[in-house]
Amino acid sequence: MSSIDPQDLIERYIGVWNEPDPEIRRKTVDELWAQDGLHVLRPPQQMRDAAVGLGFTTAALEARGHDELHTRVTRAHDEFVAPGTYVFRIQEPAQQLRDVITFRWESFHTGEGRATGGGREFLVLDEDGRIRFDYQFVD
Repeated sequence: MSSIDPQDLIERYIGVWNEPDPEIRRKTVDELWAQDGLHVLRPPQQMRDAAVGLGFTTAALEARGHDELHTRVTRAHDEFVAPGTYVFRIQEPAQQLRDVITFRWESFHTGEGRATGGGREFLVLDEDGRIRFDYQFVD
């Protein structure tokens, strides 16, 4: 695996979710994730409970490949960041073990001046230092 700075990687990762420029956001998605990179979200408890109520035994949401990843990042940006309600921030520095980087992040409510949510991220990198698997656990 290529040598990367794990803190720089997570700063670029968090930055893409806050990025207002669609062209820069798309370019950053392409740079961060492998071509067939996978983002798997373990949604909040309320969504998991609703899925169980529909007969699902597990609730995980997935986006694979640059187009789906770009749509996922853009949708989160449009819903949470663009209206000026939230920004995403790093809550805990990166920790790396071989090809895995983990860190905590938070959603900061700008109007209330406090964190109102967050989660833990597990990034599995490929040999080029790009995200192959992105596992997101929302608190």
